[in-house]
Amino acid sequence: MSREDRAKQFMPFAALKGYSEALRKKERIIVPRRELSEEYGEELDRKLRQVQEGEMVSVVYYCRGAYVRLTGKVAKIDKEARMIRIVNEKIAFDDLYALYR
Repeated sequence: MSREDRAKQFMPFAALKGYSEALRKKERIIVPRRELSEEYGEELDRKLRQVQEGEMVSVVYYCRGAYVRLTGKVAKIDKEARMIRIVNEKIAFDDLYALYR
């Protein structure tokens, strides 16, 4: 048996190709939700009341254990359901952390 053939016997074997890479992609750090102070909550509420549909805004909101920043046009503001839709993303008012106009 040649040296190369013999060396192949001791090479690591991956039964599921790409599994370790898929695991690395799934790994993420869960960030706890931050509590807003009363003053900051009132300021955010005031900013929300001034936003008009069709206006460009940037928001930071809590989604699935992380804070996400989204910039786009406001498609709809539903005050009864307490939701804002930016492009195709629906965001609950309670998940908002920051709003920039």
